[in-house]
Amino acid sequence: MALFKQNTASKNKEKKSEIKIEETNLSETAKKWNASEGQLVVDVYETDKDLVIQSAIAGIKNEDIDISLENDIIVIKGNRENPLDDKSEKNYFTRECYFGQFYREIIVPREIDTSRIDASIKNGILIIKMPKIERAKNKKIGLEEDD
Repeated sequence: MALFKQNTASKNKEKKSEIKIEETNLSETAKKWNASEGQLVVDVYETDKDLVIQSAIAGIKNEDIDISLENDIIVIKGNRENPLDDKSEKNYFTRECYFGQFYREIIVPREIDTSRIDASIKNGILIIKMPKIERAKNKKIGLEEDD
């Protein structure tokens, strides 16, 4: 079902993790992942050339995250295991670190080039870069004469 996949292997000297991005059917996605589970905190911004999504996602293995695109929605889902969970009973005073399944949908606010989406994890930060498509805003249209 994948219409495109991205390989973010190091093109420069920075070490990047490979993330798979696929186009999917969102209704199938919603059935598989419960949206009431944990949600990622994200920043969405644009530069001159790209639309960028960033999320602190430390502790996630590449095989435990799935990023997909349907129409104008990026879906990030996965599972974060608690590496220190020893199954013993604990009496928490504060519990803000979320472990377990997570799911997040982000509406893409600009037209993007889906063939050039790049996703990587660096130092526990997920970065998804989507090149924007710039359309000409003004264009002179010539008029032909009828003979």
